Amino acid sequence: MDDVPIRDDTIRLGQFLKLANLIDSGADAKSVIAEGLVSVNGVTESRRGRQLRAGDEVEFDGRGARVSASSL
Repeated sequence: MDDVPIRDDTIRLGQFLKLANLIDSGADAKSVIAEGLVSVNGVTESRRGRQLRAGDEVEFDGRGARVSASSL
């Protein structure tokens, strides 16, 4: 699982999927989340606007990424 740093304290799930290169666009994020294909911390998530914080783990299509605090 890759650690993906974010600039702020939180990031929305749809934005994080793009940042972590798990999907290509916001439209893709909306659709895969609506279809129940994304999990956060092991639980299926249906809210694209779900706020993620450092330590949260996101999985989609057999790949995963962990939210990490920015080193700046």
